[in-house]
Parts: sequence; structure tokens; C-alpha cells
Amino acid sequence: MGVVMFGVLGPAIRLLDKTGRAPAVIKKLASRRRDGGLKNNPFNGYTPTSHDVFVAAHVKSGTNWMMQIAHQLAFHGNGEYGHIHEVVAWPDVKLMGPMINYAIPLEDPSVWMASPEHKRVIKTHFDFDWLPYSPDARYIIVIRDPKDVFVSSYFFFVKNGFMKFTGLSAKTWFELFLTSGVGPWTSWPVNTAGYWAQRHRPNVLIVSFKSMKKDLRGTVRKVADFMGVRAGDDVIERVYQKSTFDYMKQIDDKFRAWDMIPWTSTAAPMMRKGSKADSSELLTPEQQRRIDEHFISELRRLGSDFPYDEFCEISPGLKATA
Repeated sequence: MGVVMFGVLGPAIRLLDKTGRAPAVIKKLASRRRDGGLKNNPFNGYTPTSHDVFVAAHVKSGTNWMMQIAHQLAFHGNGEYGHIHEVVAWPDVKLMGPMINYAIPLEDPSVWMASPEHKRVIKTHFDFDWLPYSPDARYIIVIRDPKDVFVSSYFFFVKNGFMKFTGLSAKTWFELFLTSGVGPWTSWPVNTAGYWAQRHRPNVLIVSFKSMKKDLRGTVRKVADFMGVRAGDDVIERVYQKSTFDYMKQIDDKFRAWDMIPWTSTAAPMMRKGSKADSSELLTPEQQRRIDEHFISELRRLGSDFPYDEFCEISPGLKATA
């Protein structure tokens, strides 16, 4: 469903929400959007090169945070931009309706040519098998606890963003989050299982949101090594300082999604709290446990050995492995 359509259909969706039919209808529309995305994948025809650093993550999982780290490393901590998507391509956005010119095109070489490292960042929320693969490119994947993803996505999309006209309840968003994806993107377990399966590739780096919070400076160094960036302590420190939550919060407007509905602002703050293990803000202990149980089960069904307990705070009494 295009973003403008959410605004137009807001009253109808609110009625469906009240009658309990919203999850089924929205799920069907999202499925159609994903099917259309497979046919019209904006990455079709693109061959990655050694200049490309893909930052891939499920929605609201630290994508912008890692983009900032990778972009600043490519520019030795001196990266400047009016808006992040002046320097970071985001092909996914072509599937979301009228935002077709939202970001710098994939084919534009100006960013990597200006980089001292001849690198540029490409953002995506697509599953790994939707991405063009090349052994010459680099793929950085961030995975976040889905309970925190739920809270962050509800505030970003429904409370403050382009879906606020729908008036969807947190209860409805919860049911959607458990069984479907967001917009043209797939569900958390499908997305995560696909990413995790690529971890053995030498040009794939998987990073947990939890570890980024625990040791940001160490994360910057790890990403620099992975990207092959010539980074002394001075560069690491500059990138670290520009990747802190406090710094990025000050320039939040440079990361916000541009207004997507013409008649009002839908540019929700990108940096809200940046915390982990804060899902109790919207979720009851029972709902937290339900997410953990369902997603652990789904990962097993998909044949994934993803170590859920290493990346997520598991509800008391649950086991992450069979």
C-alpha cells in the first residue's frame, strides 16, 4: 500500500480496527506489495562493486545508526550532508509510492568518488535474497531484539508517522507484527533467518544492536576493519563521537523520512530513545513472552539456528533453543 493511500483510507482503516478486521486487510495489502516488489525489485540490473557497503536491517533495528558509522568511516569522520539520503542510496523506497526520488540513485558515483576510501553506503530493509550479491561488495547486517523493534516501529509509523491517520491501536499493531511484515518488507523471523544464513561469507558482517549499545567504540573499530578503512585512533574517535546517540539526536532532522503525505507532516523523529530492553513501554509481560515464543518457534520452523538469546532479552522461563 502506498503511503498516500494510508492517509486517504485512514477512516476506513480506523473502522476496520474497531471491528477487529484491520490485521487481515492490512496483511493482505502488504502481501500484495511484497509480491509486486519481487517483480519490480529496484535492485534488478544492478551489479555491486568494491565501492559498495550495504547496510541491511529489519525496519527500526538500527539502520540509520550503522549508516552513520559506515558513512563516516568512508569519509574518515568528516562526512557532511544536508540529509543522509543525499549520500546514502535507498532503493527500497521505490516500492512505497510517491517517494521515488527520495534518495540518491544507486548508479550515482559521486559519493564514492569523493570518499577517501572510495566507499559509499547503500541502505536496505530487504531480505538478503532480494539483494544483488557480489564478493567484491561488503554487507553489514544489524539485528535487534524484536520486542524493541515492535515498540520503536509503533511510535515511528503509527503514533508519529505516515500511518497516524489510521489510528491503529497498539493491539492491532501487535497482531500485525507477529504475523506479517511492515509495508513491502517481510516479518522479523523471515528477515533474520535469511540474514543469519549468510554469516559465514567473508564479506558479510552481522552486528547485534545490543553490542552496539554496549561498546560503540569497539563497534566502530570492528566495522572499520571489516570495510578495510585505514583508520587510526583519531579517525575512530571522530567517527565514534559522530555516532553517539546524543550527537545524532541533535541532527535528527538529517535522518527523518521526508513528508510523505502532502497535507500534513509525517516526518517522525528518527532517534527517539535508542534503547534496548525497553519493550515494557508498550508490551505486557505476557505479550513479550508471546513474541519470544512465536519468533523462536518461527526461526526453528524456517530451519534457522539463529542464537536468539545472544541478540535478545528472553522472557523469564523460556529457552531459545530446542
